[in-house]
Amino acid sequence: MKTIGQVLRNNFGTVVKVAPTATVREALEVMARHDVGAVLVMEDGRLLGIVTERDYARKVSLRGRSSETTCVLDVMTSKVFCATPYMTVEEAMALASDHHVRHLPVLDMHRGVVGVISTRDLVREKLAEQNFVIRQLEQYIAA
Repeated sequence: MKTIGQVLRNNFGTVVKVAPTATVREALEVMARHDVGAVLVMEDGRLLGIVTERDYARKVSLRGRSSETTCVLDVMTSKVFCATPYMTVEEAMALASDHHVRHLPVLDMHRGVVGVISTRDLVREKLAEQNFVIRQLEQYIAA
């Protein structure tokens, strides 16, 4: 079983973030530039919240607010569920599923935020693991 830290080491780089004073438009531009569906809201290295495309759709667009004038702080999700580098992929999947979230910031107690893992990343990792097991079993049966 791989840990989240192992998955992050293999697949990820920078933490995509915005300041709490950024506009929603700026956050959307950052998401588009990095091809991600969520950005962390951080200030002075502290995680304050997360803003997702879903937050934009439900808290800005559907409410008739302007993304150019609405501040990220006003629409971010401040109750953020986080993974640790030491969690297994299965534990992170359960956490995301139990709390109905698609993105988990990864917090290391010594280094702070070290990445973000999405449910898509977790499913991809789980499928790769299952495919490896299937290939091993097929080789065993064939031998």
